[in-house]
Amino acid sequence: MKQQFRSLLFACTCAFFIVACNRKDNGSMVGELAGQAAKAYYDQLLHGDYDSFVAGRYQPDSIPASYREQLVANAKMFLGHESDHGGIKEVKFLSAKADTSKHVANVFLTFVYGDRSTEEVVVPMVEHNGVWYMR
Repeated sequence: MKQQFRSLLFACTCAFFIVACNRKDNGSMVGELAGQAAKAYYDQLLHGDYDSFVAGRYQPDSIPASYREQLVANAKMFLGHESDHGGIKEVKFLSAKADTSKHVANVFLTFVYGDRSTEEVVVPMVEHNGVWYMR
């Protein structure tokens, strides 16, 4: 009887750890996807593709053209202000923390400037219909 109890306890413990590990891997995999999307949006911004950067923002409804133009102008101004340190030369993905039940993630990126200084930023992301967008 003791042997059966130990075997059952061991099997339950193993099952618990397998489920727990799979959930963590799923969360980190989802975070990686969100991180790749955030990095891609900022890479588009660095290459002057402002429209694609703005399209990477989550908008539940369509937005008027005038508002889209303002968002594009803001993206251009953002890059203009970043020229103090030689401008952003590279964006690196550091890590991400994803909440798979709420379809959100916080992505941690590093901006590398022309003078070799760095800045860490957090990019909140939301998943909608399988696509990750910036919030």
